[in-house]
Amino acid sequence: MSDLFTAHEPPEMTSARPLADRLRPRTLAEVTGQDHLTGEDGVLSRMIASGSLGSMIFWGPPGTGKTTVARLLSGEAGLAFEQISAIFSGVADLKKVFEAARARRMSGRQTLLFVDEIHRFNRAQQDSFLPVMEDGTVILVGATTENPSFELNAALLSRARVLTFKPHGEDSIEELLSRAEEAEGKKLPLDADARASLIRMADGDGRAALTLAEEVWRAARRDEIFDAAALQNIVQRRAPVYDKGQDGHYNLISALHKSVRGSDPDAALYYLCRMFDAGEDPLYLGRRLVRMAVEDIGLADPQALVVCNAAKDAYDYLGSPEGELALAEACVYLATAPKSNGVYTAYKAAMRAAKENGSLLPPKHILNAPTKLMKGEGYGDGYRYDHDEPDAFSGQDYFPEKMGRKTFYDPPERGFEREIRKRLEWWAKLRRERNAP
Repeated sequence: MSDLFTAHEPPEMTSARPLADRLRPRTLAEVTGQDHLTGEDGVLSRMIASGSLGSMIFWGPPGTGKTTVARLLSGEAGLAFEQISAIFSGVADLKKVFEAARARRMSGRQTLLFVDEIHRFNRAQQDSFLPVMEDGTVILVGATTENPSFELNAALLSRARVLTFKPHGEDSIEELLSRAEEAEGKKLPLDADARASLIRMADGDGRAALTLAEEVWRAARRDEIFDAAALQNIVQRRAPVYDKGQDGHYNLISALHKSVRGSDPDAALYYLCRMFDAGEDPLYLGRRLVRMAVEDIGLADPQALVVCNAAKDAYDYLGSPEGELALAEACVYLATAPKSNGVYTAYKAAMRAAKENGSLLPPKHILNAPTKLMKGEGYGDGYRYDHDEPDAFSGQDYFPEKMGRKTFYDPPERGFEREIRKRLEWWAKLRRERNAP
């Protein structure tokens, strides 16, 4: 299948191009995997039908068709197409593009400016698009793999519609492979299991699927059919799509944390292993497990923190790959432990009170009096040593007098905190009795 961007290339040049490039769709209707955008009732199809395009941000993972769709939009809307990459372009390049777009506009033709990796531009560079978007010099289509809410200026986002590109599902990857077989005039030399494995290896990336297919065709001898194990050896599998500093990282750690909180050890282990498989630093995961222990288990099971610290130490001692098992054990322990955010919420409430009440002096009866002056001021007067009191409990008030007594910690009746709650209720009863008039 040829495409409209290279229809005039000599045959030898066309055949030398990568398969993914040769199979670019020629119309929006041929785009696969993005029916919510390019299907008959898709957002972009409706824009084309209305004869009016606005600026847009295409957000989605690699290999989902962002660049191709931008090109097709310009062709179907009759717009001039300009493409730049934020990785290789600076302010001078932008000025040249804007000047060319203004010249076209004077002659009655509008420009669709496609900016790949637009999140790589800094704030000032992003702001430079605003005037030319507002006066209609360009219709901006920016492409990003990162969450626009975090990576793009609010001013830019307010002038552009964000459209989300979805990872390819198994059906759309299968459709791409079928198109590749039609174009090449031969079937992929894979048995059913190997074909399914290749689709999984593509990890939702259509370009990657076609690249993997090319590798298979290059490696195959005449009449050879590869099984899943042979395929693995040939392509050496793709690394999962995962950037430790970006959305993939935060999505997976969020999924791990919420699976632990939700007491689902199987899901928690799955996400832990996803991150191991993607090359995440195991000690980072150890630190996150410690955080989960104190935030979501707390004193419902005081051993949770001990287990997580021990797992971190075990990884330090064993290294990879044996040490990962200790972290997996801690992960399962947390997921199956009784849950409580009692200490977590108490800490936040106490911190708010500390900020709101300023530098209140503690009551004088609990202050030490190392000097005569301080004794004369009443420091330490009336302090009762709890160990000398019945039940080792004096019931005195320890809050600043101007603040009054507060309650921050309210343990639920789960796990070890059930016993803590009984103890607190007993002390509260003693306090009332011993402070009664």
